[in-house]
Amino acid sequence: MTASDWQRSSYCAQGEACVHVASLRGSIGLTESGDPGGAILRTTPAALAALIRTVKESQSRG
Repeated sequence: MTASDWQRSSYCAQGEACVHVASLRGSIGLTESGDPGGAILRTTPAALAALIRTVKESQSRG
């Protein structure tokens, strides 16, 4: 992966605490901007969508 393959989250504030996302041959890769060459979490699009949906639902419940 090159730096141009990764997209930074639109919710990223200034600094190095950002999530980067990339398409990795049918899967999704997630990494942090503070260590872009470090650990890469790989998941399926369906699993990532379920995680995002769950986080949004839990936030709306307070």
